[in-house]
Amino acid sequence: MSAESQLAALSLVLPPAPKPVAVYKPLVVFGNAAYVSGHGPVRTDGTLITGVVGKDLDLDAGKAAARQVGLAILATLRSQLGSLDKVKRVVKTLGMVNSAADFYDHPKVINGCSELFAEIWGPENGIGARSAVGMGPLPGNISVEIEVIFELH
Repeated sequence: MSAESQLAALSLVLPPAPKPVAVYKPLVVFGNAAYVSGHGPVRTDGTLITGVVGKDLDLDAGKAAARQVGLAILATLRSQLGSLDKVKRVVKTLGMVNSAADFYDHPKVINGCSELFAEIWGPENGIGARSAVGMGPLPGNISVEIEVIFELH
């Protein structure tokens, strides 16, 4: 099943593709790779999920925020490439969690995005190399920021 078909089958609604808030491009294509800049958890109404995971948000809320970041990344891919079907696979994900000093489950938070991508492109192509780290604070107090490198067809 294609990525676009899978998105429809899952009844997922994408937020608006985020616009740059500084001097950068949301996506750069280099050869057969798409480098997606760091994205935050944008809701469908354009608002952001904010707060420190392990203080203001629990693990489940942090994971949901990471999934929302994944949806924002999908919106950017579709906006910039025209279709999610142009993506062959996930190569590398870097997940940054706005975390309390005593919060250590960063990988479990970023699973929210990784599991979404596995649902869209399947476990073989939707799961790539990954890093998940704690940061503090993130811009605008967003709870999660994620950047991804994709291989294109």
